[in-house]
Amino acid sequence: MNVGYVHTFEVPEDNIDKGKLKVSVVDEANVPVKGAAIQLSYTGRPDSIIGENSTDSDGIAIFDNLRTPPLEYSMEPGNRQPFSEFDIGISAPGFKEVNISGSDMFSGEVSLQNVVLRNRESRSNNIVIPVNTLYGDFPPKIEEAEIKPMGQSGEVVLSRVVVPEIVVVHDGPPKDGSASNYYVTYKDYIKNVASSEVYSTWPKQTLEANILAILSFTMNRVYTEWYRNQFFDFTITSSTAYDQKWVYGRNVFESISQIVDEIFDNYISRPNVKQPILTQYCDGKNVVCPNRLSQWGSKYLGDQNYSSIDILRYYYGDDVYINQAEQISGIPYSWPGNNLDIGSSGQKVKQLQEQLNLIGEYYNTIQPLNADGIYGEQTAAAVREFQKLFDLPQTGVTDFSTWFTISDKYVRLTGLAEL
Repeated sequence: MNVGYVHTFEVPEDNIDKGKLKVSVVDEANVPVKGAAIQLSYTGRPDSIIGENSTDSDGIAIFDNLRTPPLEYSMEPGNRQPFSEFDIGISAPGFKEVNISGSDMFSGEVSLQNVVLRNRESRSNNIVIPVNTLYGDFPPKIEEAEIKPMGQSGEVVLSRVVVPEIVVVHDGPPKDGSASNYYVTYKDYIKNVASSEVYSTWPKQTLEANILAILSFTMNRVYTEWYRNQFFDFTITSSTAYDQKWVYGRNVFESISQIVDEIFDNYISRPNVKQPILTQYCDGKNVVCPNRLSQWGSKYLGDQNYSSIDILRYYYGDDVYINQAEQISGIPYSWPGNNLDIGSSGQKVKQLQEQLNLIGEYYNTIQPLNADGIYGEQTAAAVREFQKLFDLPQTGVTDFSTWFTISDKYVRLTGLAEL
């Protein structure tokens, strides 16, 4: 695994605020693992256990009131570490133990640590999470044109902009033949990169702007088949010099996760240009990049109540706009086009109920439904429980993000998604 930066783990002295950790454990078939033992310690102090828990019937364990540095440390660049870091040990009978080092936590945030337990030796058993790129020392991006020339001899370009089901991430620079390739679902990839490159404590409109830049950059690599046209067998790399920082096995943050679920099919366009633009960016502190998004600069604009599109136009120009992919791969049923709520009825409601029933076979707190195509109180309650389990706002309404999260979980549990 190429971490790109060696960090000497330290426990910040000013751990006076609090955060929350949610550990979700599944097996290789995406089935929740009940009764997995979770042990928590500060990174760098493995003998000092600060919490122990076990997963419930849904494979979930919660740790509340974990100490973090003050919120203001993440609001300005500086040498004060704005996050605390934890080691997490996960074990269960019949599975190989997993040890995670450096799972980070910010003040007031909910950290989501997803873990896959395997019953055989695997490269995933020991995971080291490097620090956020805003705090660490990572190579700056090599400049590229934001619009790639099309139509070169032998070049493969997709006919339309499609959200891919899977992103193949090369965990190192493009020519590093020793680096591993990882098959990652598109939304999980975006959540991982955003959690690796910005602070989840920033204003929502700032997070949206940065996530849109990450989405568009990724979609450009997908649409132009950038690396496959160079005879590589992957979609994108984890090297900040070439692409975006992705970390195998890292935790993500609920605030970032929810935004990605809402806008994952979006990207940034210019008039009369079909391809998503390659939205390069930099931190704006150690590296300055004129006419490209500054991460710290976008934070200050968010503080001034700039909207996400206004932040993007501030850096990329007034003609950029937010576009939407024509298709989302890997989902068996298309989005109905409007929210489903109490009083809704029809085939889409029936499909939703059937998917929830299948998911409920593995997550027992989701109660079985009569798949009658009528969205009543029981369906709303099942949706609300699903939203609770998978870190969505608990409204009981099936909106865009809930529909696709349900569909994604259904696909994973039925084995429809082929890696």
